[in-house]
Amino acid sequence: MLNPEKQSLPRALIVAVQLDTVSDVEFESSLAELGDLAKTLGLEVVGKFTQKRSSFDSTAYVGVGKREEIRQFLEDHQAELDTVLQANPLAIGASVDFVLVDHEISPSQALNLENEVGCEVMDRTVVILEIFHRNAHSHVAQVQVEIARLSYMAPRLREAAKREGSAGRQRSGTGGRGSGQSRSQMDRIKVRDRITELQKEIDTMEASRDTQRARRQGQPGLAQVALVGYTNAGKSTLMRALTGSDVLVANQLFATLDTKVRTLLPESVPRVLVSDTVGFIKNLPHGLVASFQSTLDEALNASLLLHVIDASDPGFEMQLKVTDSVLAEIGADSVPRIRVFNKIDYLDDVVAQNALKAELQAKYPDSIVISARQQDDITALHQAIVHFFQQQLVEAEIFLPWSAQSLRGEIFASCNVLEERADDAGAFFRFRAAPAVVARLREMSDNASWGSGSLKVK
Repeated sequence: MLNPEKQSLPRALIVAVQLDTVSDVEFESSLAELGDLAKTLGLEVVGKFTQKRSSFDSTAYVGVGKREEIRQFLEDHQAELDTVLQANPLAIGASVDFVLVDHEISPSQALNLENEVGCEVMDRTVVILEIFHRNAHSHVAQVQVEIARLSYMAPRLREAAKREGSAGRQRSGTGGRGSGQSRSQMDRIKVRDRITELQKEIDTMEASRDTQRARRQGQPGLAQVALVGYTNAGKSTLMRALTGSDVLVANQLFATLDTKVRTLLPESVPRVLVSDTVGFIKNLPHGLVASFQSTLDEALNASLLLHVIDASDPGFEMQLKVTDSVLAEIGADSVPRIRVFNKIDYLDDVVAQNALKAELQAKYPDSIVISARQQDDITALHQAIVHFFQQQLVEAEIFLPWSAQSLRGEIFASCNVLEERADDAGAFFRFRAAPAVVARLREMSDNASWGSGSLKVK
């Protein structure tokens, strides 16, 4: 029943087809995820209509009977709303304006479904694109989202012209007649030209980002970690816990789209930079994967990936596969990774938490099970990250005469000093450091006036 006392959000129905190859658990998880997407978009879901089929209806996604059922529901809902408003003209009510389809459907399927049920149809891709559009705050993210939206729109302009009737097919020229281009053709050309213009802008910004990335990679003693995973798995919370940064933390899908790079705290040897990446999602539009290549390149260029997984979600195994698939698509599947199962604290009982930890670690060896809100867990993850990079360190020795003590600060900043002793001639250091740091110190030692042979690698 409608509640005339309650402020109403825009309302939507969820419509989904369960194919024979999709399990009940996976299907329910996908429906719940679309519900979360709708909530993120500011919509209130007032009904769900599902259908089991071997394939989508080629005309309008769901079958004729299901379309009639949806249309009848919408008519009844509108009639109920009209009754409430007649009884109380000041009451606040909302009709159902959107049908959300849990797949990407063709332009003709969307148009036919809209015509039959009488309200706007948004497929899963449109919903995700709209959320990205609203959450893109930096200029680079805004440009990337616009490219993705225009790329999605381009093949659908022909269907838009059909909705407009003869006006959409009218040709340029005197009186709309002649050999000119139709309105839909002109729109497609405008979209194509705009995409080209935006892509040039992205290329310019990418050159700057590549320079910054190369500068980071060129610094000896600097390691890079990228957080990857499904959206809302807790990456931003983990980023804040590991780096002490003020990144946005919100319990909603795609709360942040911009890459952030911060230093792992407490600092270690080697110094570790942690970067966050855009969250993944089932059926992430291919255009978004392409548009956010620069963000995802943080994963490709990292030395270690932290694959964050929401252990509290019953569908986490599907989410894990989605992340693996996107990483493979961008060529980052060969980057070493640690699986981090987060949100273990959703279980209040400690015994249950321990049981789930044991189960996950048995099924996924070398994984880490944590709560990003528990300091002991963050400390353990910090140690695992540092241990990963320190395994790659080599041990070396260097002697610095008193005239070269300016290098002492650099040694302590970029090396793990194991021993230091001094005599009348200078100071001796035994340390562990990244091979690039050792090579740099060797080069400085060989070129210094105090002669070569001052640095030895064990």
